Amino acid sequence: MTLIDRRVQERIVLVGVVFPWNRVAQVEDDLEELARLVETAGALVVGRMVQRRDRPDPATFLGAGKAEELHQLAETLDADTVVFDDELSPAQQRNLERILGRTAIDRTAVILDIFAQNARSQEGKAQVELALLRYRLPRLRGRGTAMSRLAGGIGTRGPGESQLEVDRRRLLRRIAALQDELEELEATRATQARWRRRSRQRSVALVGYTNAGKSTLLRALTGSEVVVADRLFSTLDPRTRRLALPGGETVLVSDTVGFVRKLPHQLVEAFRTTLAEVRQADLLLHVVDGSVPTAEAQMAAVREVLDEIGAAELPELLVLNKADRDPQVVERLAARHPEAVVVAAATGQGLEVLVDVLAGRLRANDQVATLVVPFERGDVLAAVHREGEVLREEHGEGGTTVQVVLDQVGVARFRAFVVEQ
Repeated sequence: MTLIDRRVQERIVLVGVVFPWNRVAQVEDDLEELARLVETAGALVVGRMVQRRDRPDPATFLGAGKAEELHQLAETLDADTVVFDDELSPAQQRNLERILGRTAIDRTAVILDIFAQNARSQEGKAQVELALLRYRLPRLRGRGTAMSRLAGGIGTRGPGESQLEVDRRRLLRRIAALQDELEELEATRATQARWRRRSRQRSVALVGYTNAGKSTLLRALTGSEVVVADRLFSTLDPRTRRLALPGGETVLVSDTVGFVRKLPHQLVEAFRTTLAEVRQADLLLHVVDGSVPTAEAQMAAVREVLDEIGAAELPELLVLNKADRDPQVVERLAARHPEAVVVAAATGQGLEVLVDVLAGRLRANDQVATLVVPFERGDVLAAVHREGEVLREEHGEGGTTVQVVLDQVGVARFRAFVVEQ
């Protein structure tokens, strides 16, 4: 997949539509987020338009009159591209481009473009390319050689297109190849997950809205040198680090791709192998930027994606991050969510409390067992230390007596050595 760097900064006009099922304030918040997405993609927002409609126009989304008004605004502002906050159908996109005389794209294309710029690993690049191709395939019809451009702004990164039928066959072949590649990676992840289950290595997944501070929290908790950036979607590839809990046991903590409102379905589908880290976790740390006024809406967007990937029923620990930025706002949010832990990952505030609560949640179903391990079974004693929290250890005549906190699987595994529960 080729990623094209722009030589000239694109000038963008944003378009939002207020329907009966949403509110003006919600549309304005969505446009603010879309502006940040556009800026992350490397373009410049020069204007906005908001319209009220009862329902989308099938041909132009806005209606012919408003589309012409948008054309005049784009001409006045010398805009290169018009970006809609709502998803456009291929027909709407073609009709708008004919009326506007310039590129018309939607939020999905912007997010795909950002992912194309940020993908680094082989898996990440394959996932993004698959999402791009699935998005572009239905948009080939009727665009002819217009799809042959390799540059020109947001939504055009990735593999270029030329003639319609040749491109359609090529895209279908490439999609099939990428699906096969990702299925192999998914099988590898499944093997790794089985190994973790056999070894009773517990795992925690960091989930949350993009730019909520998940990477900063991972670095603060584990001391690992992971990339931290104050920008949207800076993390695409999963990163897993070890965290030592009080008592000596360790858990695996994985940072995952950030979510966003109206996350493209193509990306959710393409990133299923990466998001498998979330589904297989023992506990989700739902990291929220508690300093922003839209925190509740962001939490709802994250849970919607978790439901889509089959992870909605997993145990969740809510973490309200960035308490150092606006303590009063975070305190008000915490009052509505008393089960949450308040932290400031950048300064270390609240991290000890978080680790204690995390350990407690993971051990909620654990049992305290007393084992007597013969001296010649050093392998068993080592396994006990790996799998549980040793509270007491004494050497006697018959062997080593160990009082240890184990989960139900661990108790069953060491049943032969249990003398008291």
